[in-house]
Amino acid sequence: MMDETAQEPLGHRDDLVDINKLTRWNLTHLPHTTEKDPLTEALASPFPWRNDLNSKLILTTRNLTQLNVHAIVHASNEHLNDRNPISDEIFSQGGPGLVKEVREDIRVCKTGEAKLSKGYNLPARYVIHTVGPRYNLKYITAAESALYSCYRNTLQLCRENAIRSLGLSCVHTMRRSYPPEQGAHIAIRTVRRFLEKYPDTLDTLLFVCSDDTVDIYKELLPLYFPRSITEEEETLSKLPKDLGNEDGEPVIAERQIRIMDKPAFAAYREEGVNEFEETIDLNKVFETSMAIDVGHHPFASMEENPDTTKTKVLQGISPAEFRRAEARRKYEGLLRKARSEDLTDIASLRCMYRSGVDRHGQPVIVFVGKNFNARDVDPQRALLYMVKVMDTVVDSPYVVVYFHTLTNGSNQPPMAYLKQAYHMLDHRYKKNLKSFYIVHPTWWSKLATWFFTTFTASDIKFKVHSLSGVQYLYTKINPDQLDVPQFIHEYDIQVNGPRYFVPEPDSPEGL
Repeated sequence: MMDETAQEPLGHRDDLVDINKLTRWNLTHLPHTTEKDPLTEALASPFPWRNDLNSKLILTTRNLTQLNVHAIVHASNEHLNDRNPISDEIFSQGGPGLVKEVREDIRVCKTGEAKLSKGYNLPARYVIHTVGPRYNLKYITAAESALYSCYRNTLQLCRENAIRSLGLSCVHTMRRSYPPEQGAHIAIRTVRRFLEKYPDTLDTLLFVCSDDTVDIYKELLPLYFPRSITEEEETLSKLPKDLGNEDGEPVIAERQIRIMDKPAFAAYREEGVNEFEETIDLNKVFETSMAIDVGHHPFASMEENPDTTKTKVLQGISPAEFRRAEARRKYEGLLRKARSEDLTDIASLRCMYRSGVDRHGQPVIVFVGKNFNARDVDPQRALLYMVKVMDTVVDSPYVVVYFHTLTNGSNQPPMAYLKQAYHMLDHRYKKNLKSFYIVHPTWWSKLATWFFTTFTASDIKFKVHSLSGVQYLYTKINPDQLDVPQFIHEYDIQVNGPRYFVPEPDSPEGL
């Protein structure tokens, strides 16, 4: 007797949609560009152009039940018995096996939750059931948080169950009175932040829209997934005021008190340091953070004064734009100080310098870890010197080479210092960095690099490459373009043996 839940062989279905034949977001037609807005040209986007993420996305109006994907999303009510054309078709195509599992095993799904079932006769292996909120003007914050949870929990199920392709339908529906555009902002932003954190989870994500919602997604997708640097700059002024937290969850600034990452920073404001006009003395910050007097430093602080935020809105400047402009102003103050101070003592260490160009003509900045004594060197002066050396090259693509050779604990600056220094640098440093090569990495340095690029510098994570020997570096940069200290050559020969020939990538031997 034939099992009633057996899945129909997919090869015999004429209506099956092969997602490999659908156009990816990064290959969609770009609109004609307009002139750059001088206000936004120098500002860093919170959603920078990422071709690797764009290549995972597809915007489509195809039938959800015909997609040949690992999972599709079914938006329903708490008892999963909502009667609407999409739900009816999912259960009709899935067959009695799907109906039975939902009724007897899942039964209930609360608002904001997501539950997983098999797909049975559907082309999709799984169905993810989720319940979107009802929209009410009195409880907008609750509705936004619940909708975010729907999308986030759905994506988390994909991560937990090795689901590589997902057909994501609109959970925010007019059946529950949710405004389509407001819901789309949350949906797309949540997907963006999830893919940034877990880029290896999904190979393909399809935003499955109806004819009524597809135009909204066409308009909003470029804000969170720009397809070029130009589009990234042009969409800055169109971003909403609430950009969510690091996971995309909605944040209401006037209603939420945020705990500061470093209580020591509050003391700085008490001492009258103007963080917009002057550079922060990082050395003092780290000394203070090592010995905090809890009775003197307030533990919590409002991140931003609501009255100040309202004033900016009335002036036509969003909080995000204001923060980016202030970050630029702080960096320019740092640069002015770097150019005015005598930093010859730092330069004499030969721990950082320019050294020729790579095989693509891009300037190379060299860091020699062993030459930097973190215990004796003033970290703020080191930062000033780095800005002075690098500011002239970061306007265009450039490369960094870091020699970790023979370094020890005394050569390693505190992680807090690296984090603060990274955030103080201008957006051009991250945008135009093409490759960051770490030569002679250790197990510990690889772990520290992973931690730093995952939680602090995610926008350069895929630009960092570890090289076990100098000879591998020479495939990227001609030897005559690199000024490498002799002790590094000697160490390299000691651990890797006499240097052997590594063909150039474009040479006949290297092809």
